[in-house]
Amino acid sequence: MSDKKKLRAEILSNTELATEIYDMRISAGEIADLAKAGQFLSLYSQDGSRLLPRPISICGIGRKEKSIRLVYRIAGKGTAEFSQMKAGMRIDVVGPLGNGFPLKKAPALIIGGGIGIPPMLELVKQLDCEKQVVLGYRKAPFLLEEFQQYAKVSVATEDGSFGVTGTVIDAINQNGLKADVIYACGPIPMLRAVKAYAAENRIECFVSLEERMACGIGACLGCVCKSKEVDSHTNVNNKRICKEGPVFEAGEVEF
Repeated sequence: MSDKKKLRAEILSNTELATEIYDMRISAGEIADLAKAGQFLSLYSQDGSRLLPRPISICGIGRKEKSIRLVYRIAGKGTAEFSQMKAGMRIDVVGPLGNGFPLKKAPALIIGGGIGIPPMLELVKQLDCEKQVVLGYRKAPFLLEEFQQYAKVSVATEDGSFGVTGTVIDAINQNGLKADVIYACGPIPMLRAVKAYAAENRIECFVSLEERMACGIGACLGCVCKSKEVDSHTNVNNKRICKEGPVFEAGEVEF
């Protein structure tokens, strides 16, 4: 029996957080009961010419209200359409999809970069351990004050407008941060650097891969990544990001 559900969800709110970054909350019914930090939903356009859904990471889970929060960036026509939707409108949704983050009890370092920041917020809420957060932005921060409610936060910006000038690794080193487990989501160059840092310091590391997806359920093989082990589905060194992921132990995958 599949844990994923399909429903026509009511939009509760949809507001702009920062330039081209939107915060949508939907009434999600059973999806909110089943969802885990690190999973995602597939959202469908109302335009019949756009058949494939758009995968958007879960930023927040409201179990009591049975709601899901999605923070997304306008990346094309589909997400541009979503940004124009208003409270009271409905949208077709499938989820929760993917595997989510394992919740370890060890001192944790949670790292988010760009649009990989939103899925880390629910993780920070759920982790019951000593934890520190590092967030990497190009320019203006978003969601920063919410993260600060749950953990100490260090920030890196490419332009030096806020926090440490440089990368999340620069922020880790300059602030002398330590941990026994790392969780990270963001662009591939960031994840590559985090993976190398974790390996060098012998820290357990879990990464959530951002990838364009087609079906979102593992059937089309449109979002595979190279893996250390042979995949039982394809019998080659591949992992389906939407199905076996999006969260992987860093040593499992190559990027």
